[in-house]
Amino acid sequence: MAEHALHLELTVPAGISGLIFDCDGTLADTLPLHYRAWEEGFAALGLACPQPFLVRHNGKPTEQILQLYNAEFGRQLDVAGFTARKEQRVHELLVDARPLEPVVALARHYQGRLPMAVVSGGTRANVERTLAAIGLRTLFAVVLTADDGLPPKPAPDLFLEAAARLGVAATECQVFEDADAGLEAARRAGMLATDVRPVVGGYPDPGRARSSA
Repeated sequence: MAEHALHLELTVPAGISGLIFDCDGTLADTLPLHYRAWEEGFAALGLACPQPFLVRHNGKPTEQILQLYNAEFGRQLDVAGFTARKEQRVHELLVDARPLEPVVALARHYQGRLPMAVVSGGTRANVERTLAAIGLRTLFAVVLTADDGLPPKPAPDLFLEAAARLGVAATECQVFEDADAGLEAARRAGMLATDVRPVVGGYPDPGRARSSA
């Protein structure tokens, strides 16, 4: 009964002609896996994992987060090297990706009824692996990632490109997101921004990934 009630919290109002979903933390319960990869990466350098900082910048590409980390903490981490190692580790861990059922239920409900896209700040390899792991890849006509060469969230470019590829006006798109940067990007694109955190439970405890590994 409680699970059914959660599903009802996500609705698509009249006038919406296309749906756009973030991936990590929205469709898939992968944030603990990402945090584990972050923690291992910092530990290898003898550094504590800056959890509050990572939560604050959730939804942004790894490379951008590391650039912001260097600037904020006065470090000179090898951004390219750290990014490559972290993304490879995430790729290995994504075999354990699980669907976030309230959002997935909505996506399945609208399969074949409305065109749908995924827009993520992750790499294409990891996003595709995640969607395959949770059995959703065939639902989405369009998948855009950090590898598509457009400015990342909170810039609206990725969402606007997704709408164009779906053939839907931006003002008729609804975006489902779990990150402040993504919600801001959706609003800047003129789309209806829906925060899924109240439904899926917000940010996870990164220790859950360690204990379940």
